[in-house]
Amino acid sequence: MLRKNAGPEVIRITGARQGLTEDVRGRQRRYVISMSVRTVSVVLAAVLWNVERHVAIVALVLGVLLPYIAVVIANAGRENATSLPTTFVAMPMQPALGAGPVSGTAEAGDAAGASGRVPPPQGHA
Repeated sequence: MLRKNAGPEVIRITGARQGLTEDVRGRQRRYVISMSVRTVSVVLAAVLWNVERHVAIVALVLGVLLPYIAVVIANAGRENATSLPTTFVAMPMQPALGAGPVSGTAEAGDAAGASGRVPPPQGHA
C-alpha cells in the first residue's frame, strides 16, 4: 500500500500551500476512513447487543457521534502552514501629514502657533 519514490526526494523551498486536488483527496480519504469505522461500530453494536451490552452501547454511541466528527474534520478547511515563510512584506509606515513649518513666530491664522502655546486673549478696545 505504501509507494516508494524512485527519484530523489523533493524538498519544499517555497511558501506554496498544498494543491487543491491533493487537499480534497486527503479530506475524502479521512472521511471514508471515518465512515468505515462508523459502519464497523454500528455492525458491532448490532452483533454484540445480546452478548456484551456495555460494549454494544459504546459502539453505538461511537456510530452515532462519528458522522458529526467526520463532517467537521472534512470541512475544516485548507492547511495553514505556519512553519513556512510568509509572502507578506510589511511596508514602512508613512506619516499621514508632513512636518509643519519650523518658525519662531505664530502666523495670524494659527491659534496654537509654532511653539504650541495659545496666545493670551486680546483686550477689548
